[in-house]
Amino acid sequence: MLEQRLQEIFGYSEFRPGQKEIIEHLLEGRDCIALLPTGMGKSMCYQLPGYMFDKPVLIVSPLLSLMQDQVDQLRQRGEKRVVALNSFLSPNKKTYALHFLHEYRFIFTSPEMLTQPQVRQRLQSMELSLIVADEAHCISQWGFDFRPDYLRIGEILGEGRPPVLALTATATDSVLADIKKYLSMKEPYQFIHNVNRENIKLAKYMFDKKEEKHEWILEHVKNTAGPGIVYMSSRKRCDEFSQLLIENHIRAASYHAGKDAEDRQFIQQQFIQNDVEWIVATNAFGMGVHKDDIRQVIHESMPANVSNYMQEIGRAGRDGKDALAILLYADGDEHYARYIAIEDLPKTMHVDAYAAYRQMQQNPTVMLHDEGMSETAFRVLDYWMQQEPQEAVKQRLLNMEENKHTAVREMANIIHMSTCMRAKLVEYFGQTLIKTQEVCCTECGLEMDKIIGPRRKVTKQALMTWDGRLQKLLFGHI
Repeated sequence: MLEQRLQEIFGYSEFRPGQKEIIEHLLEGRDCIALLPTGMGKSMCYQLPGYMFDKPVLIVSPLLSLMQDQVDQLRQRGEKRVVALNSFLSPNKKTYALHFLHEYRFIFTSPEMLTQPQVRQRLQSMELSLIVADEAHCISQWGFDFRPDYLRIGEILGEGRPPVLALTATATDSVLADIKKYLSMKEPYQFIHNVNRENIKLAKYMFDKKEEKHEWILEHVKNTAGPGIVYMSSRKRCDEFSQLLIENHIRAASYHAGKDAEDRQFIQQQFIQNDVEWIVATNAFGMGVHKDDIRQVIHESMPANVSNYMQEIGRAGRDGKDALAILLYADGDEHYARYIAIEDLPKTMHVDAYAAYRQMQQNPTVMLHDEGMSETAFRVLDYWMQQEPQEAVKQRLLNMEENKHTAVREMANIIHMSTCMRAKLVEYFGQTLIKTQEVCCTECGLEMDKIIGPRRKVTKQALMTWDGRLQKLLFGHI
């Protein structure tokens, strides 16, 4: 029955591992958690049920670019009953979408949009067939200290809700516990695929100075095949290094949250269409980018935690062919990673200031100006001050900071260890390697030049054409 519908609707003759079991449990009305590696068809787990149910499916998505990409893919398949409730909609279009919301088959939105009274009321007045938390690890990784509206999803959905499906590529036991708790899941069925991606080979290189890493990346990118992503820790570095690549006749572009949404979409599309060979990005790039042939992911400095690292390298080699994940390290990287990890956390002194403003019957939002707080830090503080007593919030913030430091130490341990990186990464997620690989990682004798071939040179005419497009992007005339 399910195979027949799969063939009729999508043209596929068989399911990928886990898809059928997950869909069967959803059709029975059971909550599900699906941990499937990138490229294993997570979206099929809600799209096929969406065509089998008579009522709308609500998909809670973390990023505008991811949301828009999923909407575009559905429309390309001919699906007209799909909408994204996000900030791209004009007031008139949003009013129209809300009025006819019950007629859509797939409704995409963000946790923040769910908290808007008119959206919340409209959804609660409707009968949904399924609720999906896409990239559900964000509940745990972002909810506590970055986007607290993630922690409100279960509360917003209420008691009489339909089945909930949580989708993610990586999750530790503690992340899975957070997903279950904050989505108010009821004894969910879990399908946990092994996180190991055999075709992604793991390399690491040690340097004495940070500057040496940039020289290494430049020479490496000039001489090896892309497409690829270089992850850097700051927006400024992304802009400077992408410009350096361009000056060396490499089709590159920077991507970070400092660029406006239209520019980010344009750059992402150029990368997908191979007009851009290398993206130099902060970790704002990658989630939901459907590009199967990414051959390399390079980390210019260590990520703040192992989960981020696994998510980011998982964007390589979705076509199943060999790909490289290269991690570069220089003395002092841990210090910078710790700084980045806690930069936007509110401090305990902010708790007392917030309480004082409330006692004076002043709106605590003045802290954004008077206390010099970032919007992110205030958003986190405001959420927890509404949930817990003053002293409990102070302790929570101290615990958050210590957890961030622990996560950096865990990542550093993997870098400095002299045993198999792959085995340690898989172990971090509570799993074991099913089999050892002959070609695995630097510690297992990986020879990088046998994995990635030389870079194909681009014709002068192609470079000139691409340069024209780049000028439009740089000067905003898209």
